[in-house]
Amino acid sequence: MKVKVLTRNPDEYLRETKRDIYKVPRNYNPELHPFEAAREYTRALNSVKLEKVFAKPFIGCLEGHKDGISCVYKHPTQLSTLLSGAFDGEIKVWNLPLRICERSFLAHDGIIRGLTFSLNKENFITVGDDKTIKTWKAQKPFGEEEEPLNTVISKTIISSISHHTRQRVFATCGEVCHLWEETRNEPIRTFKWGIDTLYDIKYNPVQANLFATCASDRSIILYDARDTGPLRRVIMKLRSNKLSWNPMEAVTFTCANEDYNLYTYDIRKLSKPLCVHKDHVQAVVDVDYSPTGKEFVSGSYDKTIRIFGVDQGHSREVYHTKRMQRLTCVGWSLDNKYIISGSDEMNIRIWKARASEKLGVLKPREKAALNYSEALKEKFAAHPQVKRIARHRHVPKHIYNARTELRTIDQKSRRKEANRRLHSKKGTVPFISDKAKSVVREDV
Repeated sequence: MKVKVLTRNPDEYLRETKRDIYKVPRNYNPELHPFEAAREYTRALNSVKLEKVFAKPFIGCLEGHKDGISCVYKHPTQLSTLLSGAFDGEIKVWNLPLRICERSFLAHDGIIRGLTFSLNKENFITVGDDKTIKTWKAQKPFGEEEEPLNTVISKTIISSISHHTRQRVFATCGEVCHLWEETRNEPIRTFKWGIDTLYDIKYNPVQANLFATCASDRSIILYDARDTGPLRRVIMKLRSNKLSWNPMEAVTFTCANEDYNLYTYDIRKLSKPLCVHKDHVQAVVDVDYSPTGKEFVSGSYDKTIRIFGVDQGHSREVYHTKRMQRLTCVGWSLDNKYIISGSDEMNIRIWKARASEKLGVLKPREKAALNYSEALKEKFAAHPQVKRIARHRHVPKHIYNARTELRTIDQKSRRKEANRRLHSKKGTVPFISDKAKSVVREDV
């Protein structure tokens, strides 16, 4: 005879110590939970609504400059230190947690064009419109006036600077591209490709001997410090203002272009960009990657900051304020939490990289609840209601109207091209993708 009995083993529900977690028995059979999907959808909808409620990205601003901000530079190892240069030649060293200026001095006559730290992080190097390269102490001199440790007078105009990640070498660009050693006052190498002006230069953080420049003839030129001349270049329809290398992938970079878009390239195939990032309605002036390499931030003349996924064509976030004017520089902090922006109305602003993120220490239950909400939002991301709320953004009226006008122009050109193809002989009007349209040619 078979007898069914109920058993209640204390090992299954009692804790050995009061710090242990309660054991909660649960049967995951979906037949026993017919309303689980409906409950999770409601929770996902509430989570995405609460994300909008708590979206307050602006943290504060750093005031003190007497002219527009021309460039900002993050300390390579200290999260609390930030350098900023202005159009009047003044440099300030900021303490970000306290939001105070620790040092301020006039470094150049004219605009500060670039800032970078030396290899040992004990000094930093500045370049300006006065054709000089100056080296300064990273630590404030005690009881002394601010004097440069070394001053190099260049024979050509300098518009940007970038330091090698593993050697005491830095590169400058302007009329030509120069390589310098920290201990020498003459360039050790010079690269030319018959171009009158180079605007921006960046060393690759992974492949250390590789660097790239943006030129006035609408080209992006790649160089290898071990080679005798430039490697190759790609010429685009309009000029690129800045570029930024992906810190996790040595072969990809993103450039900010005058045609309101950003382009992500793979250096192994420059004939077509990997992705075109659209949303800005005026020229994009700066771009910077997050330390994870999965996202980047861009600043534009349309007075907005946008955050893009590296493989996404449209931005996931847009930041703006009434007082913020045209952006001149942007940066992503090395702890992946903050975004720094400088604009021409003399303010440096600090933003959260994720608008609704709660700052400070999270309790374990808070962290678990947030992780659960993120998982639900990801699970129901394709649902129409969740997708509509997640994508909705309030933008200034001039951005909204300009976006509508650009969309109308784009639809008109697509319709015209489709009609030409329809009423022409087969093969005479080939289809050209948006990615290929932006590139004129590739030179090797």
